[in-house]
Amino acid sequence: MGKDRRPRKRILKGVPKKCFFCEEKKTPSFEDVATLQRFLTERGKIIPRSRNGLCAKHQKEITKNIKYARHLALVPFVARG
Repeated sequence: MGKDRRPRKRILKGVPKKCFFCEEKKTPSFEDVATLQRFLTERGKIIPRSRNGLCAKHQKEITKNIKYARHLALVPFVARG
């Protein structure tokens, strides 16, 4: 009856192709709050790997360091609205 629909690939625009930490030859640290803020949304959520362009290794490390920084009260759990 209707047209046969094929699943289309989603194309994300503006996603970096290379990992930030691999290019800079750095490792994520809980002490570097400015870098951690780069990978958080305005509401305090961690940006997924598909949107921030990190490799799997550094995405796991940045997640661990953000959570550790939250417990040390360097980064808030939730942004106030």
